[in-house]
Amino acid sequence: MFTLSSIGRITTRYMQARARHRSERALLSLPIELRKDIGWPEIVTDAQNGPRICRAP
Repeated sequence: MFTLSSIGRITTRYMQARARHRSERALLSLPIELRKDIGWPEIVTDAQNGPRICRAP
């Protein structure tokens, strides 16, 4: 049963990453003024990974 639990873990991580990227894309599609008004974190454009949400410390 090792393989089934491994596949389940991999699937869960994949689904979480996909949901995070989908949310980031939706947030990036909003105008900057609207993002500031609703209080979303700053979005930083990284040369290697593209735009990402920068979480406040």
